[in-house]
Amino acid sequence: MGNKIALVNGQIYNGDDSFIGQALLINGEVIQGIFPKHAIPADYRQIDVQQGVICPGLIDLQIYGTGEDLFSAELTSESLLSIDQQLLKQGCTSYLLTLATNTLAVFKEAIAVYRTSGSPVALGLHLEGPFLNVLKRGAHPAELIVEANVTDINDLLAEAGDAVKMMTVAPEPLSDACLTLLLEKGVLLSAGHSAATFDEAIRGFDQGIKATTHLWNAMSGLHHREVGLPGAAFAHMDVMASVIVDGIHVDFEAVRLSKQLLGRRLFLITDAVGACEKGIYQHIKQKDHFTLPNGTLSGSALTMLQAIRNCVEKVHIPMDEAIRMATQYPAELIGRSDIGNLNVGSLANILVFNADYEVQSVYLAGELVD
Repeated sequence: MGNKIALVNGQIYNGDDSFIGQALLINGEVIQGIFPKHAIPADYRQIDVQQGVICPGLIDLQIYGTGEDLFSAELTSESLLSIDQQLLKQGCTSYLLTLATNTLAVFKEAIAVYRTSGSPVALGLHLEGPFLNVLKRGAHPAELIVEANVTDINDLLAEAGDAVKMMTVAPEPLSDACLTLLLEKGVLLSAGHSAATFDEAIRGFDQGIKATTHLWNAMSGLHHREVGLPGAAFAHMDVMASVIVDGIHVDFEAVRLSKQLLGRRLFLITDAVGACEKGIYQHIKQKDHFTLPNGTLSGSALTMLQAIRNCVEKVHIPMDEAIRMATQYPAELIGRSDIGNLNVGSLANILVFNADYEVQSVYLAGELVD
């Protein structure tokens, strides 16, 4: 029999529901259910969470590294597993390890490392590039941005298996053949680093692009004569959008307006990086964000739990909705019903945090993270 645990004396958030005076039961690797305290079976060990918040483990679909670890600079299992452990301590129990625009050779090496890493936390890779629009490259090197072609896509994904879960592409230069091929390969496509017009973006969404990458950053603007990619994301009801809620990449007021327009289609990412002084991407810590050596804004220094706090305290999004933006919505986008919720039979990936948004405990597949 698996380890049987009951988390008690906390406020439980699960999807659209919240519970006080109830207990979350964990049986081995999975959720057993939410029960009144008096109905806890005698063979369950009760753990008092001291009025903390109990919610699903957080899910980050775009993160490059954390602390001193930047995966693209190392490309080793050790670096990947170090990122795992740091994210678990932050309450993030699932993530897509992201690489920015690079050579196909580097991407293929990253794929090989991921496939042999045995990571229990990373769900796969998110390739942000190289099929972007150089006009909206942001921190991506212009010389490495290329136009997609069928040969390169087949080469890139030939031995990837299901490792590449997501790819950010600019829809306007992407041919129908390339878009179709990527979808046939099982890659979730997100529009970003794009100068797309409204019509170009809508066409991409109609053809199967399901999301927009870091809304507002590195994309065409919302102008009253041409509403561009943001306008298309707002208008297309089947499309979700990620956003970096650090107050630096996107103003909190812009997040508030975005939330009003997108509702449950807006979800949180960190776009976080690790400090790095070598290779193509040298990220220099600037107190609460990172820049390239030339001052260009690059990744964030955000955690998912900090993003939830900013949503609640700066954007005035209710706690339950902010949690859904970091759990349920990203899980739904990637088609995972066994994470991002506390439903019976789901993986027991759980975060407990206190009123100061400090991590109290984290469980991965039912096991307490040290």
